[in-house]
Amino acid sequence: MKISIKETQNPAILKFEFPEFITQNESFEFKNIDEAKNSPLAQQLFYLPFVKTVYISGNFVAIERFSIVEWSDVQEDVAEQIENFVNNGGVIVLPNENSTKKQPISVYGETTPNPASLKFVVNKALTKTAAEFKNIDEAKASPLAQELFKFHYVKEIFIAENYISVTKYDSISWDEITLELRTFIKQFIENGGTVIDESQIETNAKQEKQQIKNFDNLDTTSQQIINILEEYVKPAVAADGGNILFDSYDETEKRVKVVLQGACNGCPSSTFTLKSGIENMLKDMLNDKDIVVEAING
Repeated sequence: MKISIKETQNPAILKFEFPEFITQNESFEFKNIDEAKNSPLAQQLFYLPFVKTVYISGNFVAIERFSIVEWSDVQEDVAEQIENFVNNGGVIVLPNENSTKKQPISVYGETTPNPASLKFVVNKALTKTAAEFKNIDEAKASPLAQELFKFHYVKEIFIAENYISVTKYDSISWDEITLELRTFIKQFIENGGTVIDESQIETNAKQEKQQIKNFDNLDTTSQQIINILEEYVKPAVAADGGNILFDSYDETEKRVKVVLQGACNGCPSSTFTLKSGIENMLKDMLNDKDIVVEAING
């Protein structure tokens, strides 16, 4: 098992991501070794003098450090220690005796730049593979999306790591339906409903390009563009309830084609974002003033 190291917006907190989920719809926060009695991994981590807090959720362990060290000096050693602990059969979190009980969750709505889309944020991991559904027939992999499409005003659905973006038809206002949707999503997940079955997500040609096996076959410029989109653009559009995928790069025309998903697809401000944000960023970072960015229908 290989651990990936990811920075967070808080420089004191570092995430150590696993290739699969390590908790069952639960999140944990431990402030000291006594609080961590149901997590052998967290207890071991607290023997490191710089560990202040341990968070365990979804597919990651996040650690907040004291200021006596810098992450750059110790992060590789911590990742190796976690890997060795797990690979040697160590238990991350002990089973909860009450795990069969309904687990309460919170869901809240966030507006997005697209007035037709609302982002419902959940306090737990939903999926590692983002998926967009245009209609109920496309939603075979998501029982939640199938149920949401039964609401006559739901037009499109996009599900990412910890949120669901719902795009509505213009015939109804958010004031009329937000509470209904939020309540439905909350109850569906609390009652053990499957949000998305990642094994059933159909292979998407655009998403395939981002994967290593196909990424390595792309030209150097295309690889650079994907890396820039992944590192600098995706976090920003995810905050707005959307997603962006690389489609193609035409070296002759210097034209980059991307796919906008979720709240970004059809957003009135998406053209401005593409031209004033993404296009200018690619021009600067690739040192090529002739690059043009174009969005194609997702």
